[in-house]
Amino acid sequence: MAVFDHLAIAAENLREGVEFVEALLGVPLEAGGEHPLMGTHNALLSLGPEAYLEVIAINPEMAAPAHRRWFALDEFTGAPRLRAWIAATDDLEGSLARAPEGAGQAVELARGDLAWRMAVAQDGRLPFDGVFPALIQWQGAAHPAQRLPDRGVRLTGLTLQHPRAQELGAALGQAVAPLEREPWLELRRGALALSARFQTPQGVRELS
Repeated sequence: MAVFDHLAIAAENLREGVEFVEALLGVPLEAGGEHPLMGTHNALLSLGPEAYLEVIAINPEMAAPAHRRWFALDEFTGAPRLRAWIAATDDLEGSLARAPEGAGQAVELARGDLAWRMAVAQDGRLPFDGVFPALIQWQGAAHPAQRLPDRGVRLTGLTLQHPRAQELGAALGQAVAPLEREPWLELRRGALALSARFQTPQGVRELS
């Protein structure tokens, strides 16, 4: 079984990404932490009691890892934008076995009392040109969303657009059921695109 966990907004530097999201959604983000294994750091925003948004960027003060960073951040350039969505599963190995080739291998990660296992692709790229979700399995009851102040922002729509939308839908049904049937998740056939819609205290906002 899989559920939506969080969104990843990539930026060339963390401050730029935070300022972009705060201006768009009209609420402040919270300091996150560092990921020494990946050489990245992040800032966070609650999307409710069980979901959140992260702005993630390469940390220039950390040594570059010997492997490729997640979310293909080694190749990321340009303005901050929605880079990936992450699905939480209660059986990471099972989900990976049913996922498309290139979904990654499980990596053990921890920060403080937060512990999780995440599938990271060898080349940093997620299947279906990055539109397929990254897979995560939290270890224990601790979850970032529980520690974040509720700013009244909720994810109301996530659109996955891909030339092979039908194949993508089938792959989601295999690996992250029943998440693919959520009414807020929309698959479209077309040029590659990933976009999210939010309800905020300032009204509806869209991020792509």
